This record gives sequence, C-alpha cells and structure tokens, in this order.
Amino acid sequence: MFDKLDALEARYRELEIMISDPELPRDRTRYKEALQEHAHLSKIVQSYVEYKKMRHRMEETETLLEQEKDPELRNLAKEELEQIRFRLSEQEKELKELLVPRDPRDDKNVIMEIRAGTGGEEAALFAADLFRMYTRYAETKGWKVELMDANETELGGFKEIIFSVAGSGVYGDLRYESGVHRVQRVPVTEAGGRIHTSAVTVAVLPEAEETEVEIRPEDIRIDVFRASGAGGQHVNKTESAVRITHLPSGIVVTCQDEKSQHKNKARALRVLRARLYEIEEQKRLQEESAIRRSMVGSGDRSERIRTYNFPQNRITDHRINLTLYKLDSVLEGDLGEIIEALKLSEREEAYKTQLQ
Repeated sequence: MFDKLDALEARYRELEIMISDPELPRDRTRYKEALQEHAHLSKIVQSYVEYKKMRHRMEETETLLEQEKDPELRNLAKEELEQIRFRLSEQEKELKELLVPRDPRDDKNVIMEIRAGTGGEEAALFAADLFRMYTRYAETKGWKVELMDANETELGGFKEIIFSVAGSGVYGDLRYESGVHRVQRVPVTEAGGRIHTSAVTVAVLPEAEETEVEIRPEDIRIDVFRASGAGGQHVNKTESAVRITHLPSGIVVTCQDEKSQHKNKARALRVLRARLYEIEEQKRLQEESAIRRSMVGSGDRSERIRTYNFPQNRITDHRINLTLYKLDSVLEGDLGEIIEALKLSEREEAYKTQLQ
C-alpha cells in the first residue's frame, strides 16, 4: 500500500509543476485532465502526508520513552504514544478507503423504476411506499425528483412508476437499491388480519448522456395514444402518450404522465437511453464477474436485497446482514445509516480484492 501511496504522491507533485506551467492552459484538454487528476489525488496525498507526520512523531516518542528515566515523564510519553497509535490506525483506515477506485458513474443522475411483483394490490401499495421513501430521502439530500411515468391503481398504489433523481452523488447512493424488496405486513385489503408477504422490484439506472448512447432514428418506432389513469379512465382526450420501441433490442418504453406529446417523447428517450446504457454496463461488469460478485451494489434485479417487516418495525438488508428496528423512520426517508453501511462493506471488499 505504501509503495502505491509514494507513487501517487510523486505523481501529485508532478501535476503541481505541470499546472503551474503558463503554457499548459493553452491546451484545454490536457489542462482540464491535469486539474481533475490533481483534485482527485489531493485528498489522498494530504491524508498520506498527515500519516507520515504522525508516524515520525510516534518514532520520536518511542525514542524518548526508551531514554527517559523520570517516571512522570515516562507516563506522559506512554499516554501520548497510545493516542498517536490510535490516530495512526484511524488514518490508515482512511487511506485504505481513499485508495479504492471510485466508480466514475457515482456522480450521475439516475432513473428509477419501481414495479409491483408478487402480492397484487398489496405489492402496488408498497411500491407507492417505496416511491415516497425515496422522495423523502432525496429531499434530505437536496436532490430533485421528476416523475416520468406511472401506472396507478384504484387504491393509490403503483403497478409501475418511473422517475428521475438529479443532484450530487445520486447514483453513488441509490445504486444499492436495485433488487427485490420484500414486505411483510397485514394488507389493508385483508379483513382477517393475517400477515402477507409481497415483493416489489426496484431498478436504478444511471442516466446516460446523449453522447454516451447513440439512438439512431431508424432503430426506433414511435407510437402515440391517449393517456389513461387508474382503472382505465381517460385523463385527456388527446394522443399525448408515447410508446417507443427500440427495434434492435426489443426494449419498449411508455411515457404518458405529461399532457404534452413532445415532453413524453423526450422522457421516453431518456429512459430508453438509460436502459441501453445499463445493458452495455452489464456486459462490461460480466467481464469483471469475480469482482462484481463481491460487491454489495451489484444491481442484480433478481436478488432479494431487503425485507421490511411491519409488525416488528424491522428492516433487514440481507447483503450485509444488517437489521434495524426503525422501519417507520426509514420509510420516512431515513436511509442514510443503511446506505453508509453498504458503502463501507463494499469499500472493504474492494480493498481486499485490490490486495489479491
């Protein structure tokens, strides 16, 4: 690890010299790349410099302890040495985390798709609960949520709901939510008071830029139709809903939430672009399957990731065996503790893999 840190510090010093060269800004591409790399290395190098200072201080204190005869001064030196060793241990943990490669997609906005699975109306109602949970969490982070499409049931649930979330570090947090979410509770539609188990599938797609995914006009078919609401009732009389079929992949995207056909088409293209981007990412990640299997944020939609038990106010994340008895507050958007635990677990696994 320290050989790598020495190499990164040397590169950081090299970049400082490059950036100070008055000729470099003339080459905008190289200048931008140098600034980005310098910014990325800055935190690692600062932490490493601090670590080396503490290491030097520890060695000095150890020498003092060996030479000092006065009992009182020896006790003071022992106390200081204990504190330094603790700080060194903490600093080393931080350095290990900083050395784990950051996913370049972490800063991307996302498109989320929540679909009711096993459980009929109860699953649809839980899909609405999850949508509310993510909306509340987004509010605490200062993110913007935009509804893109929804298929609502008569009781206020969702057979399917698609929305985007925009802000700083969105994908880095929400990517852990992909998978099957299981709920155990007494349904509002159940008169006998028996606990039912239902399931909802969540997909988190990093939103792709137009330059990242090319959609050729000849590869898509666009159909327009009248939008409808819960129970099949028409909510408007114009053909504003849009269905886009991507012919090469067979992917079909429908958007009908807006009254404007133009806006629905633009949203449908965003969803299609995200799904195509995900397909390419899945291909890439399969090539790194050994690493992918060790990651908690793999995004496998078929994997049961979490159980929400209402009678016991319990939420369990099965990937890291984390159980909390605060389901009510989690559903109000208090997801931070779970997401941070998932991040920590993934960083630890990534660091172990890096050492292999």
